Amino acid sequence: MRVHFIAIGGSAMHNLALALHHKGYRVSGSDDTIFEPSKSRLERQGLLPEEYGWFPEKLTEDLDAVILGMHAKPDNPELLKAQELGLKIYSYPEYLYEQSKEKTRVVIGGSHGKTTITSMVLHVLHYHGHEVDYMVGAQLEGFDTMVHLTDENEFIILEGDEYLSSPIDRRPKFHLYKPNIALISGIAWDHINVFPTWENYVYQFEVFVDKMKNGSILVYNEDDPTVKEIAENATQPTRKHPYTIPEHEIIDGITYLETPEGSMPVEVFGKHNLSNLAGAKWICQHMGVDEEDFYEAIASFKGASKRLEKIAYDSDTVIFKDFAHSPSKVKATTAAVKNQYQNRKLIACLELHTYSSLNPEFLKEYEGALNQADEAVVFYSPDAVAIKKLDPVSESQIKDAFQHTDLIVMTDPKEFKNWLFQQGLENKTVLLMSSGNYGGLDFDEVKNLIAK
Repeated sequence: MRVHFIAIGGSAMHNLALALHHKGYRVSGSDDTIFEPSKSRLERQGLLPEEYGWFPEKLTEDLDAVILGMHAKPDNPELLKAQELGLKIYSYPEYLYEQSKEKTRVVIGGSHGKTTITSMVLHVLHYHGHEVDYMVGAQLEGFDTMVHLTDENEFIILEGDEYLSSPIDRRPKFHLYKPNIALISGIAWDHINVFPTWENYVYQFEVFVDKMKNGSILVYNEDDPTVKEIAENATQPTRKHPYTIPEHEIIDGITYLETPEGSMPVEVFGKHNLSNLAGAKWICQHMGVDEEDFYEAIASFKGASKRLEKIAYDSDTVIFKDFAHSPSKVKATTAAVKNQYQNRKLIACLELHTYSSLNPEFLKEYEGALNQADEAVVFYSPDAVAIKKLDPVSESQIKDAFQHTDLIVMTDPKEFKNWLFQQGLENKTVLLMSSGNYGGLDFDEVKNLIAK
């Protein structure tokens, strides 16, 4: 099989390219820029383009498939050439479905928690030596790539993102997977540039459930009223399994989970993560892992990369890095860290980095999101606002939106770094929440603020 990637350097795209290369396919690709770690990973496998740019001559009639990434534009020269030649053009999720049509597809959906739940399931399966195909949105310990495809494995587990499939395919990605087993973790309005109203956003999950295979299984978080309503009204799934936050207690900064075998310490914490764990348990049971084996494996799960990742700590200070950026994620993550370390001062730093978070109309969704923090900082780059062609955001708008007493707002990366590095961290917890890097913050330097 010969496959060409248009925009091969993306986080998802390069992982799919590596997976197909490992499967024995002949892979080529192009991109106008490629950053680390994609660049080095592609280079090690001989898949890095010789030069950056778009080269229509790479598109020839003997290609079996062209995979189009979101980074490409509809007028991309290579895309136009592929269309001219009548080649089969797939979006990333569309091609994953093609690779898994004969498998049992397990799809994890939801506005939040889907990466963590998928990672938990893969951790448990890996722990017990169960081989499955997969696609997950984070690099996991013990896994070489974020995508793995074979001809042999019975199951494939897919993280079901609701964002658009490609520049020429405006369907949400998770609409294309047609799951045999599905999970919905929670619904909180996101991606307002694509789904302009709450109702329109919720509708995408209704379609997701409606596209499940006949006789399928739906696992859902019954603590979320919107999810519960969708699940109860769903007609495609034959079986439905609700889950809720399991019984637990926190002692000296350690979370203990109540299990049939007694109280068990776990590495993850926070109500949202324990809810994720409960959902992952149901999924694993439907994939052949019994409850006792699940608990044995999940005890050693430390979390997905950038999801409440403990990057530095000593006896009285902990620093976390987290991917949280949407209002619901920020609120849940901040509350989880404060609840876990109740006797320490919590410094929470949020970067507004995405299209939604920088939209003045959307800012009001953040009301109360940082209220559990003892000291809160919101950082954003006016340049990022301009690049996204959004209306300017002012400091007073942000303060009015968050409604946090004494909220600090910063826009200069150097100012933010200096402020952070001048904080006395004794008996404190620091939470860095961003899908970016605060304008160039070196997290390795942050790690050195305290002894390991």
